[in-house]
Amino acid sequence: MKKIVNLQKVIGTIVFVVCISVSAQKPYVTNEFLDRANELTSKDIDSAVYYLKKGIDTYSSKRDTINLINTLCQLSALYDNVLDYGKSYDGYWEALILADLSNDDISKSRIYQELGWLYNSYRRQEESLYYFNMSLKLKKKLLSEEKIGRDYLVSNYYAIVNCYRINNDLEMTKVYIDSCQLALNKMKANNKSYYLESEKAYYNAIVDKNYEHSLSALYEANVFFQKENPSYQTVIYFLIGDIYRMMGNFSESVMYYKESLKYSEKYNRHLAYKQFNYEALSQLYYNEGNYKEAFHFKSKAQELNEKIFGRKSKNNKHLIEIKDKYRLQKEKEKALLNEAEIEKLENQKRIGFLQNILMGVVVVFLVMYGILFFRNLRRKHKLEKEKTNEFMQLKNRELTASTLQLIEKEEFIIKLKESISKSDNIDFKKIHRMINGFQNSPGGNWEEFEVRFTSVNEGFYDKIRSKYPDLSPTDLKLCALIKLGFSSKEMSSLLGITIESAHTSRYRLRKKLNLEKGANLVEFIANI
Repeated sequence: MKKIVNLQKVIGTIVFVVCISVSAQKPYVTNEFLDRANELTSKDIDSAVYYLKKGIDTYSSKRDTINLINTLCQLSALYDNVLDYGKSYDGYWEALILADLSNDDISKSRIYQELGWLYNSYRRQEESLYYFNMSLKLKKKLLSEEKIGRDYLVSNYYAIVNCYRINNDLEMTKVYIDSCQLALNKMKANNKSYYLESEKAYYNAIVDKNYEHSLSALYEANVFFQKENPSYQTVIYFLIGDIYRMMGNFSESVMYYKESLKYSEKYNRHLAYKQFNYEALSQLYYNEGNYKEAFHFKSKAQELNEKIFGRKSKNNKHLIEIKDKYRLQKEKEKALLNEAEIEKLENQKRIGFLQNILMGVVVVFLVMYGILFFRNLRRKHKLEKEKTNEFMQLKNRELTASTLQLIEKEEFIIKLKESISKSDNIDFKKIHRMINGFQNSPGGNWEEFEVRFTSVNEGFYDKIRSKYPDLSPTDLKLCALIKLGFSSKEMSSLLGITIESAHTSRYRLRKKLNLEKGANLVEFIANI
């Protein structure tokens, strides 16, 4: 009886793994390597593994994280199906690291669920439920953000249903069966899943003893799986055989257990059910007094168990490591009871604490030094910039004063000319020659101005030409005078044009600079 209970507990270890592939994995992106591997899985496992490994190499070199994660998960699922739990474990953790680094929450939720199944295979219910619930929490968040569909929750509820059922917690099994059905109904009214119907049927057979109804539901589900997922008949036939065992129908039970074995070998999937079937057949033949057949199937079960979980099993490397770590930890705990060891450990803790304090002080010092260094650097830069601006303003003021003196000189000479012209008995030609001798032309005044302006305002012309390449030389002169704050009258004197022409030039310059009507031309030029 104990073996039967244990058998019931392990039934769900791999139950609905295909359901996860069919339902939860369906929305994930596929690729050519996944498609090819799926074609070969039932024919040649080694070839399927070859294509998945090739896909991993390809997407690693391309740095295609999404396809790399999906291919790693598919390879891990394949290893899980053929009971190579160690390699499956490695693949999922590698995929989880990639998903975490790329902030891929959808992939993380999927991997958490798969890790839950793996820990369930190791009969570690606490860790299994931890990862199932991590996945469920993340999927609920993604669903609220409308990044996934509700079918993702359905697969997660399935996983938790199986975990509770194989651990004989029928009360929680019922709770999550209801949660799963509720999630299905929210997707579509009276939504039906043959995976869930199969689970309900088996649960009802155990709890309500409603064998006929349960068998009817499983036969109906089997019709669906014959077309949609033939390999899953391995699971269905085992469940049917187990219900016939509960009913005490020896011949039907044996027939369906053997049928389950046939489909497991045919499709190279759900290989864990080979052991379930061997153990169930061994117990049945033993109860019937057929010790030869009982021994035959018991031997097969032990042989397969040794292959998977034995100490010489290559596939079981990680399980042995887990056992060894547990043993070493127990030995360490005993050693710590020794007073000297405890004292040594406490001293190590003190040293570590002091090292952490010292490291913290060093880090704080470096942070403070960095802050002060950059603050001082910024202050120096600011002072240098302010000095440069002050120097430029001083030079521009000197340049402006000098230019204004030139303008005043021009205006004085013009007035002198006008005054002399009004007088009598004066040799006008001689006086004009004298005035022209010391009077600079407008062009000469500008050349002197431009040389001094350029020396003070380096790069001004280059900046304005790069932004507005269509400006003429006259426009550039006008920009320089505006930057220094000259009025239109002062510009006309320095450039040798009329005031009206100066106004017109300013208007045309605004248009070339694409200034809006309310924009200030002086401020615009000053900011260049």
